[in-house]
Amino acid sequence: MAENFHKPTQFSGSKFESFQGGEDPAAISRVAHETAQALLARVRSDPDPEIVDRLVAYTDENGIDAVAELWSRATPRSLPGALWRLYLIRLLIRQDPEGTSFLYQRGTEVTPAIDPLIAGAMVPTGTTEIIILADQILRGIFTGDFAVALDRAAAFCRVSSVGCTSIADDLETTEPGRSTELTRRALRFSTTAQEFAACARLWRSESLD
Repeated sequence: MAENFHKPTQFSGSKFESFQGGEDPAAISRVAHETAQALLARVRSDPDPEIVDRLVAYTDENGIDAVAELWSRATPRSLPGALWRLYLIRLLIRQDPEGTSFLYQRGTEVTPAIDPLIAGAMVPTGTTEIIILADQILRGIFTGDFAVALDRAAAFCRVSSVGCTSIADDLETTEPGRSTELTRRALRFSTTAQEFAACARLWRSESLD
């Protein structure tokens, strides 16, 4: 990997990208797909509430290291790639609930789309509400409609992207550096939204593996 992670890992918005590394890409890909398929099949066949709770909160106790090691290098439009991004989104939210809720709330105020309804966060969306949303989305992949969970994640990312862009425009003159960073984050959110949406379509066609 490009970086050494230590528990608990602090994963800032500027690092919102896939990790690098691995000496045997074929083996890494095989393990990523096999573990993702086995985990999802096992839990969805018998969604014991305690097990689901532990999986949703896994990175709170163990950091992102193990999840990253398994799935961070999987292609975005794959089952392990989708799982990795879902965990990453939750981690980003929990590490900065104030910042992410601010971006998301701004997005809900300026977007013309129905994405806030799809994402399903409580309104107005503050720190508590954005953390609840993150847990609901991740829980949905184990206990609900997997494609719907992906659609909600995609909608969250699109709303956040719009929020980033709006605030970046506000700061363009007074804080150009911050404006540029938010513009980059908006692009990352937008790209991730496209990846989630593609995975949802693949899941519905039984082609996500």
